[in-house]
Amino acid sequence: IDFDLILKNVKALNTLAGEGASHVEHTAGGARLRQPAPLPLMLYQNGVVMFRPYEDPSTQQCLQDIMDGYFPLELQRHFPCG
Repeated sequence: IDFDLILKNVKALNTLAGEGASHVEHTAGGARLRQPAPLPLMLYQNGVVMFRPYEDPSTQQCLQDIMDGYFPLELQRHFPCG
């Protein structure tokens, strides 16, 4: 895995996605400028972790599966026997 290339491309993609740019968020009392919240990405020698907010539907489903006492459905292809 070429970590230098990954970091270079993440930086380019962040720029393309509007990193540092603000957008207008309408509020009850008017509007304000807001920058998109970053999603942390951690690279390790043996894997990668990407932060998933609780509000994300896939995160909610994963946590609901665990709260229901089941293995998360998203892991089924990796662990078909549970």
